[in-house]
Amino acid sequence: MAGKDDYVRVPATVVEVLRDATFRVKLDNGLEVMAKASGRMRKGRLIRILPGDKVDVEVSTYDPTKGRIVWRYR
Repeated sequence: MAGKDDYVRVPATVVEVLRDATFRVKLDNGLEVMAKASGRMRKGRLIRILPGDKVDVEVSTYDPTKGRIVWRYR
């Protein structure tokens, strides 16, 4: 199982909305990552993520091309 130290939390901007709660986000350092919405965001359906939104993404240290959106800024 992945531990808490296996992820790096970085700010990003949503570039494109894909299907199945998947997004293409651009990290502040210039990399583009495929990210899924966290379970809490999918469950409530009250949090809408649109292109241009500022979010926090947890990027895996093992596979830096994938991540999970954990926070959306207002």
